[in-house]
Amino acid sequence: MQEISKSDISKFIGQHIGTSDWLVVDQDRINTFADVTEDHQFIHIDPKAAAQTPFGGTIAHGFLTLSLLSKLAEGPSLVLKDIKMGVNYGFDKVRFVEPVRAGAKIRGSFTLSSAEEKKPGQFSFVYQVSVEIEGNDRPALTAEWLTLQFI
Repeated sequence: MQEISKSDISKFIGQHIGTSDWLVVDQDRINTFADVTEDHQFIHIDPKAAAQTPFGGTIAHGFLTLSLLSKLAEGPSLVLKDIKMGVNYGFDKVRFVEPVRAGAKIRGSFTLSSAEEKKPGQFSFVYQVSVEIEGNDRPALTAEWLTLQFI
């Protein structure tokens, strides 16, 4: 995470903030997510049945990939000095572009689209995010990620 002062926010708007390290999305992670969300569709948890689909094997849930953004953002995100807390505010334009096959590596790429002080001490950040799949030209997902930080 890069700590910045509120007076420096404008310097980062429109800038690529960073790219995370690679993260393996293995079958155990997919199975655990299926259990937590009670989404046990065969394409995610049954390697034998999933092998008969056009994907040729199991794939991660799109929502698993989306939820991993919090982990992927740990390194490249911006954090205001004297932050009291940061929260997710939502997403716009989420698109699941390519499936993440079990065992694939993904990483997040983050660009700050906008940032503004909504109320005194409350800042809104909008990131353009892309989750890349190692060895694939198309991303797993793209989205606008809205966050709030309070100082």
